[in-house]
Amino acid sequence: MRPTLYGPRHAVSAGHYLAAMAASTVLENGGNAVDAGCAAGMALGVLLPDLVNVAGVAPIIIRLADGTVESIAGLGHWPASLPPDIFMREHGGKIPNGVRRTVVPAAPDAWITALERHGTWRFEDIASFAIRFAGEGFAVFPLLRESILSHRADYERWESNRAIFLPGGRVPEVGELFLQSDLARTLTYMADEARAAPTREAGLKAAHAAFYKGDIARTIVAHQKAEGGFLSAEDLATFRSRIEPVVRRSWRGHEVITCGPWCQGPALLEALLLAEQAGIAGMAHNSADYIHTLVEAIKLAMADREAFFGDPAFMDVPIDALLSPEHIRARAAGIGDTAHPGMPEPILGRLNAIPDPSPAHMPTVEADTTYVAVVDRWGNAFSATPSDGSWNAPVTPGLGIIPSNRGSQSRPDPAHPSGVAPGKRPRLTPNPAMIVTKQGGVMPFGTPGGDVQIQAMIQVVLNVFQHGMELQDAIEAPRMASYAFPSSFAPFEYFPRRVAIESRVAPEVRAELTARGHEVKEWPDITWLAGAVETVLSMPDRKLVAAGADPRRPAYAIAG
Repeated sequence: MRPTLYGPRHAVSAGHYLAAMAASTVLENGGNAVDAGCAAGMALGVLLPDLVNVAGVAPIIIRLADGTVESIAGLGHWPASLPPDIFMREHGGKIPNGVRRTVVPAAPDAWITALERHGTWRFEDIASFAIRFAGEGFAVFPLLRESILSHRADYERWESNRAIFLPGGRVPEVGELFLQSDLARTLTYMADEARAAPTREAGLKAAHAAFYKGDIARTIVAHQKAEGGFLSAEDLATFRSRIEPVVRRSWRGHEVITCGPWCQGPALLEALLLAEQAGIAGMAHNSADYIHTLVEAIKLAMADREAFFGDPAFMDVPIDALLSPEHIRARAAGIGDTAHPGMPEPILGRLNAIPDPSPAHMPTVEADTTYVAVVDRWGNAFSATPSDGSWNAPVTPGLGIIPSNRGSQSRPDPAHPSGVAPGKRPRLTPNPAMIVTKQGGVMPFGTPGGDVQIQAMIQVVLNVFQHGMELQDAIEAPRMASYAFPSSFAPFEYFPRRVAIESRVAPEVRAELTARGHEVKEWPDITWLAGAVETVLSMPDRKLVAAGADPRRPAYAIAG
């Protein structure tokens, strides 16, 4: 559908074409990958307002040209005053829509932390793109209209949401100008505070204080309290994103890097290693053997995610044991010729109580999240997956933001590994990743898609490094996704044999998978349900940087 793009200096791929333009502009004007990635990331919170929020989450991986790698968690925790049993006691074991699913908004801090540690541009210049797109507007695109239409009843629940997403009481049309005036004023206030500071560093601190300690914070807390929430001024004032160790393993001579088990990132690595152990390297692309092996490897990794993953500040997550060669060999030995009938029991422990298999309908889909990848002319790389939707909690009146509703990814039962607790972070689906190639290049990559994320990412990685596809071809190739594990989102649906497959995969392959016991559901030829992978790959042997972007959503790449 599109060509792979190549440039001799730098490249970016982002979930909206205007965000890609913002990052490219920064790169062309001397900014580095962190400057460009933060500019695009903030802009995505404006340009995809149904899927991403300026006050949401923003997990980040940065790899500097000298090889230094770090992750900025970009994920807030539950308010300190939250009663841990409140959802079991007052809400029937569910986390309701509204402010009670609010965790501390982390994205503003994450962008500022990245800029403080590794950026070169001032905050007000980075934020100028987001301010422009909020104040001047942008054109409604098909997926935005579809999203608002499908969640119209949710948007109508709160007056502040209606004013933005249902202007004049109607769903905006494709091509119509979409404005967010309150959000523009909020971001402008932060930028003005930064501009008044004497130095770049002081400006970043001033922008941070404007959000977490100033008028913005006071407005957020007052609204949360009025709506029955628990977020406090102290929760905001004391918040900083944790600088977390990454998880990294060798695979076919390359190094694959993910965030830690506070997100689902390590499951990507485990599934990749399990598929390798099961012999996927010798299988034809999208053959029945290939898809079956990949699905079963994903099931095993997701069962371990369900059993063990959670906030490592609150619990010991046995990542080294899960990714050890011994565990990978033992786990992969459970992959047979037919579909496992349920979620496989872990080897290292026991599964918690899992939901009963869900009815035969297609899973509930959470469409939120987007992604940005950047590699600059010096070899620095940036990978970030900002998120948080806008239909399940109220917009803070006058600010145009929704303080992070990512509490929806915690389990309401505190006994679960990802269960609710004061000060604890939910287990996040957004998970930026990166590969350092054996040729010395670097490939940041990621996608939206909830539980489909690691599955889409693995398929693109195999398309590039096993099947030799160019980036754009690797992204556009037909994909599948398993749902044979409890969803990360309420009501935590579970479809033990379910595999959805884009219908471009050969009918005889789908028939063979059915014969092996998989419950095959047909997706259209190409669908946003299969994720929207964006990636950039530096190729030092060619002195080029390549970029690709997924046409399944309004993502675009630019190379220069």
